[in-house]
Amino acid sequence: MTYRTAYSEKADRTNMEFGHLPVMAAEVVERLVTRTDGTYLDCTLGSGAHARQVLLNAPEGRLLGIDADGSAIEAAGEALRDFGGRFELVMGNFAELASIARAHSIEQCDGILFDLGFSSMQLDDPSRGFSHSSEGPIDMRLDPTRGMTAGELIERSSERELARVISEFGEERRAHPIARSIIESRDRGELKTTRDLARAVLATKPQKRQKTLSRTFMALRIAINDELENLRAALGQAVEILKPGGRLVAISYHSLEDRIVKRHFVACQKPCDCPREIPMCVCGKKPTLRILTKRVERPRPSEVAANPRARSAKLRAAERLAPGEEP
Repeated sequence: MTYRTAYSEKADRTNMEFGHLPVMAAEVVERLVTRTDGTYLDCTLGSGAHARQVLLNAPEGRLLGIDADGSAIEAAGEALRDFGGRFELVMGNFAELASIARAHSIEQCDGILFDLGFSSMQLDDPSRGFSHSSEGPIDMRLDPTRGMTAGELIERSSERELARVISEFGEERRAHPIARSIIESRDRGELKTTRDLARAVLATKPQKRQKTLSRTFMALRIAINDELENLRAALGQAVEILKPGGRLVAISYHSLEDRIVKRHFVACQKPCDCPREIPMCVCGKKPTLRILTKRVERPRPSEVAANPRARSAKLRAAERLAPGEEP
């Protein structure tokens, strides 16, 4: 049965019991859930807050939740325990979305969600190293069992290499003096914790202290987790495993992610990639998506007041076209 579902206020109260409110929950449900018996993929499971929304509003539906963080899988399992056998959770990277879906007998699905921010659970745990306001190791890995830490990246980088990371992934104009200060602190043996890293950044006396700290930490996190390339890979796979009429919803929290999502949606809606000087189409490309959000959607003021971490959220949604269907 296909229908447009209404957001459940009961779900809001339930999520509060688990200590986390999903960002733009009403908008996600409205854009994503079109079938009560649909199959949905939550590619950024986190604590399971959005997954609860989907399962509550698709009472005969099934959900596969994916997260690179084992602690998130554990927390989400607890949050979703009321839904019995209607969900499966898997630890993995959404860059491998198609193979993960196939491994769980999903060839096509009705909706796919990406909530690209890292969760409050990760931010509030000092041992993960994501926050510049608490003392912890300079880690920042989404999967804390694999890969290079942010501290190791700093240890192996030259000043020029580090400045490129901060400029490219943090969009920070003062990347060079910040990188120089971090490297100098490293070379003096003073760079052991996230507080040390924050002090090295603030030693450059930025005018906007919190914004500069956030951009620098974000840049290091994006770099070591290869977040942007993983997102590009996942979006392409997502389009392929959506059923015609299936929905793709992405919530981003900074311009780099949002730009990737926007450009991917536009490219998938565009029917031809031929240069303008060619008088007729020779590429044979067919549109695969219809963009549903002509302009990016933002959280309501009441939501931002209740959950300040939602203030930078941007939601975009698109619908999979049937073969031969026009946008």
